[in-house]
Amino acid sequence: MYIQDQLQEIRANIAAAEQRAGRPVGSTTLLAVSKTFPVSDIMHAYADGQRLFGENRLQEAMEKIPAMPADCVWHLIGPLQRNKVRKALEQGIALIEAVDSRKLAEAISRIAGELGTTARVLLEVNVDGEESKHGFTPESLQEEWAALTALPHLDIRGLMCIPAPTAEPEGARPAFVTLRRLAETLRNRGPLPLPELSMGMSHDYAVAVEEGATIVRVGSAIFGKRDYPAQS
Repeated sequence: MYIQDQLQEIRANIAAAEQRAGRPVGSTTLLAVSKTFPVSDIMHAYADGQRLFGENRLQEAMEKIPAMPADCVWHLIGPLQRNKVRKALEQGIALIEAVDSRKLAEAISRIAGELGTTARVLLEVNVDGEESKHGFTPESLQEEWAALTALPHLDIRGLMCIPAPTAEPEGARPAFVTLRRLAETLRNRGPLPLPELSMGMSHDYAVAVEEGATIVRVGSAIFGKRDYPAQS
């Protein structure tokens, strides 16, 4: 099957990139981005051993999660509105990858506290300074760091980024270097180990692995070209 063949090729490419970078093979997690794809396609990936999936929209995730086996793990990788935080946490999203502001972080911590849990999150960094992109700038994240790390019900696991589109995969390397170095700076400030770097997608995931990604978000390279619904 196409999806299983693609998964095996991507896993081999990730392992090769880890070896080039002198990293342990298996130190990068493949997140299959299943947005817009039907459960039938996701089940093909599941049959080949894939258990970690990512959705951009909470509503779509809420429709798919109960339709998939219970041992699947789900990340929310798109923007999350503050008024949908409770639903995301109640749905059992394992990791909210795109916390793009202090206000959202505060809302997640508050609601997690009300639910008697701690929310696992990544902080989204706008590494290229694109006006159309969400996220902290490297400078604003450092300014907000003390306040963010003081939030009592937030487990900040690391950072994520979505670089500006590039013609060649190599063009994304500076963005990945920026995110890795920012994580190093924040680790040195303490108090968090920040073990996760979510960076790299279908176009450039091998470069991201070479630069230290621990999570790569790959969708179309696994499932094929997306057919987005027409806008009315």
